[in-house]
Amino acid sequence: MPRFRRTALAAALTIVTAALSTAVALPAPATAALPTAAVALGDSFISGEGAGAYTPVVDANGVSQGFPGWSAPNNNAFFCHRSANASLNQANLPGIQNRFNLACSGGQPRDIATASAAREKGRTVAAQLDQLRAVAQTQDIDLVLIGLGSNNSSFTFGSVAETCANRFIADAWTGWWEFWAYLNGPVEQKPCSDADLATAAQLSAATAETTAAVRQILTTLDQVDADGQHRVVFQDYTNPLPLDLNPAYHEEDGRDDTRDKFRDLGAERYAAGCPIHRASLAPGHRFSQGLGGIVKSTRDTLAAEFPADDLVYLNVQRAFDGARLCESTSSPTGALATPIRLQDGATGTFVTSLAGKDKIAIQRIANTCVSYFQTCQESWHPNATGHQVLGRCLAGAAVTAARAVSCVRAGDGSISVS
Repeated sequence: MPRFRRTALAAALTIVTAALSTAVALPAPATAALPTAAVALGDSFISGEGAGAYTPVVDANGVSQGFPGWSAPNNNAFFCHRSANASLNQANLPGIQNRFNLACSGGQPRDIATASAAREKGRTVAAQLDQLRAVAQTQDIDLVLIGLGSNNSSFTFGSVAETCANRFIADAWTGWWEFWAYLNGPVEQKPCSDADLATAAQLSAATAETTAAVRQILTTLDQVDADGQHRVVFQDYTNPLPLDLNPAYHEEDGRDDTRDKFRDLGAERYAAGCPIHRASLAPGHRFSQGLGGIVKSTRDTLAAEFPADDLVYLNVQRAFDGARLCESTSSPTGALATPIRLQDGATGTFVTSLAGKDKIAIQRIANTCVSYFQTCQESWHPNATGHQVLGRCLAGAAVTAARAVSCVRAGDGSISVS
């Protein structure tokens, strides 16, 4: 066939094909479905603080940060302490292919939309919403676990724990007349009261702050989720300590914690993981209930604003019943939370006993936590076994038809979600 004939035929076929394409739309190539994912957002109770096996964390500059050493600045991204043992990773979540822990120890509501390095004591990670958007580019987000509210502009869990523990330790080792100084000045020696932990006004402000941040999360999810279908679980907080200590920890050497100086008792409770006045326990539980109120109020308010969204409140305040620190004589063995543990300098070696130490040694050890907060930040957080329990709570919340569920540990150690 002459060349011009072949050219003419090709041109004719092109015209016919174009005409057919115009008359009958050809089907577009099939698009592969994105893998399904579960995502964790929020603070230390979600990131896995206390559970060990911490993974490298990408900082705000895109650099993966592994363990930088005990004396490194506490704002290092690694100290977000995202654990391979976190509840998100331990939960049985059928249908979920990938999991992304974007939570950060110390995370506050403002860190959701703003890089936490922008505030005092924030870590050098990108805003959690920016991290969420990045995940949504390659994943179909089906489940989101949020734990937010224990840290905010008014108070933080770490400062509350530090306040009550330091008061007990100061009371145990020093007399009221001995004005020896911790860093940042003398430490009060009386038990914590409700007002020392969080006032009603502070809880109200924290609720508004948390609600505003989670509103941004829900808005962003509705914008970026591939199929627009996702369940959001709002988890609250469990107290690491019981309503009262086991009687074995009430007194030692004939002294209880209502008198001045009780070093043997102080050492005993520290070893067991609960350096706390008994009188501080009830305010501590009311504080935990207040945190639960923040989370439930946030969920309920936003459920009214986002009626099409699948929002579930997960109450875990009784998830550690019977296995809290100093609830049994074997504590901290068998407890679901990490004990208070300090270091004598940023050495990496935890002090497990204060027996026989004088007040100068106690001062030095306590000050390490102030200077190098990473040396003590695991204290009173769920341990790996505790996160396993919380993972079972999450698994129940992921499939429930209810809008609010409670996760309770029975006396035999079984966990129920109802």
